Amino acid sequence: MKLRIKGNSIRYRLTKTDIDTFGENGYLEERTEIGMDTFVYALQRSDEVSLSAKLEQNKIVLFMPKSMANEWVSTEKVGYDIRINQPNGAELYLLLEKDFKCLDETIEDQSDNYDNPLMNK
Repeated sequence: MKLRIKGNSIRYRLTKTDIDTFGENGYLEERTEIGMDTFVYALQRSDEVSLSAKLEQNKIVLFMPKSMANEWVSTEKVGYDIRINQPNGAELYLLLEKDFKCLDETIEDQSDNYDNPLMNK
């Protein structure tokens, strides 16, 4: 699972194995060690009605409704997104998507990524 943060935008990208694990367990997390601290980002199936997120104690959790999660892991649906108005007036954009193979040259291992639909064009 990859995480990309830019401003008030959080993007999660999951490989095939990540999707399988999430489908089985309803939970997936990654950890990044920074000095003596650990930063955690996770995806959790929930009873919520839409995507949502929470930040606590160096941990970001993206909550995905069960109905969305079931559809996502069992179909070719690429992903989901939402814009959430924050109490301070800002807007948080969440994007959750399957990770496709890049079209350009990269040194990153992409063997577990989904085939890019633009590859044959």
